[in-house]
Amino acid sequence: MPTRRRRRATGLATQAAELGLAVPEVVAYRFMRMALAGPNPSQADREEFLRMSTEKVSAFYESWNAIFLAACRATLQSPAFWPAWSSVWLGPSWRRGTKLQRAALDIVASGIAPVHRRAVGNVKRLRKSNLGNARVPRTS
Repeated sequence: MPTRRRRRATGLATQAAELGLAVPEVVAYRFMRMALAGPNPSQADREEFLRMSTEKVSAFYESWNAIFLAACRATLQSPAFWPAWSSVWLGPSWRRGTKLQRAALDIVASGIAPVHRRAVGNVKRLRKSNLGNARVPRTS
């Protein structure tokens, strides 16, 4: 079992690192696009700006829903999440700590997954697009 927990923790750490690298790249690309668009953005720019805001809201709701469902699942599967008086039936157990750790990793991983999926997808999509397609405003 420790191997599974270690693998799960490693996967979560990998997701967090990928997210930490993807977010600044997406932000830099979008700020550059905003700067190049100027006061009169093109239709493609407006669509990207709209997508930028709507995907954050949907990722937030997906993340909270996934956290809620994972917490409910953990509560139903593990008596360690029941109230403190459940220890009267269970007694002290070393397994309860590992179950709590596993459940906590599952909850955090399910919450980060929608945000990670969107950010990494955005990096892939935005790398393929060409910033040269954005309109450069005239200064004269």
